[in-house]
Amino acid sequence: MAYKLYYWDGIPGRGEFVRLALEEAGADYVDVAREPDGQEGGTTAMLKLLMDGEGAAIPFAPPFLKDGDLLISHVANILFYLGPKLGLAPEEEDLRFVANGLQLTITDFVTEIHDTHHPIGVSLYYEDQKPEALRRSSDFLSERLPKFLGYFERVLRQNAKGAGHIVGDRLSYVDLSLFQLVEGLRYAFPKAMRSYEANIPRLIALHDAVAMRPNIRNYLASERRLSFNEAGIFRHYPELDQHS
Repeated sequence: MAYKLYYWDGIPGRGEFVRLALEEAGADYVDVAREPDGQEGGTTAMLKLLMDGEGAAIPFAPPFLKDGDLLISHVANILFYLGPKLGLAPEEEDLRFVANGLQLTITDFVTEIHDTHHPIGVSLYYEDQKPEALRRSSDFLSERLPKFLGYFERVLRQNAKGAGHIVGDRLSYVDLSLFQLVEGLRYAFPKAMRSYEANIPRLIALHDAVAMRPNIRNYLASERRLSFNEAGIFRHYPELDQHS
């Protein structure tokens, strides 16, 4: 039975971290909200699950995944579940918790990236909070981006299990998520990233290695890969992109 992934149509967003794992593994899955709208597909089907008045485990928001009758929400939780099934998690149980911790750190980072363009409230347009966004982005690029990326670089350097991977001795879903982080940051803050990437050579090498994997390369060239845009998490507003 195919996995069913639920996320907003038209934006890569948080759902992309799950898509990359499914695509790398060659898993059979349906991107439900991108299907024709109706009872079983499209945004209608996704909202129906979100608004379920009887379910005891309804998700708060996308992304969420259905595997048979099991419904799983939150990116890190979904990947913690999928990782062993897809061969994208360490075999050792203790390292699986390390991987989950890294993915949760990515979740924290993604929230801070989002807040560069929406520092006041998600109900407001970017144009309604531009002065605050400029101030938030300046702090993000000077303080938070180096701190997070420097942390992942240090973990890569100190991983004694396998050079070129963030945890364990083989590709994991965390490696795929770090690829997406670099891709998104390059889109949102191209100037800042160009000035900072020399400080994170291992992370950039990991990004490049993931991009060359056959299944990922084919996915990136396909129509299934959604382009970054100004409706998602990673948004490019030139005025917010400064040299860090």
